Amino acid sequence: MTNFTELALELIDFEKEYQLNDNEVALGSQLSVERVHDIKSSSSAQATEEETGLLRRFMQSYHG
Repeated sequence: MTNFTELALELIDFEKEYQLNDNEVALGSQLSVERVHDIKSSSSAQATEEETGLLRRFMQSYHG
């Protein structure tokens, strides 16, 4: 069993695929870099529905 949420794993894979860092994801998703990092690194830092939507929209619209 993993300690990461599905969204955290998606973010990690997305950043690897496009060679992005938390700062770039934060800028594109309009979240703070601290929040992006928390969502990725802590199983207790659940993203809200709004945060999930912002991150998923950014990942879907990103074309590298």
